[in-house]
Amino acid sequence: MVQGVSRQVIVVRTPDPRFFEQAIFIVKEDAFKKGVTAEEVLQEAQRAADGYLRKNTRWSKAWRRVPGPVYAAAGAVGATLCWCLALML
Repeated sequence: MVQGVSRQVIVVRTPDPRFFEQAIFIVKEDAFKKGVTAEEVLQEAQRAADGYLRKNTRWSKAWRRVPGPVYAAAGAVGATLCWCLALML
């Protein structure tokens, strides 16, 4: 049993409940002492939740698995194609 602890919590509900129902953020005690409004704290929580979902989607994970030399090779091929097209004109 926990006694004497009170925290302010923000609950952000997801628009697509396939995986998550809600995200729970625990607000720092001094967050509102710095002149920050409740609306700004809520917007920041929503941005954090959206950023997490964007970062962990299927496509972003696939792009992170591609090694750096593949990007370099793709850039070299693209530059070569541009030069070949420029020489033909």
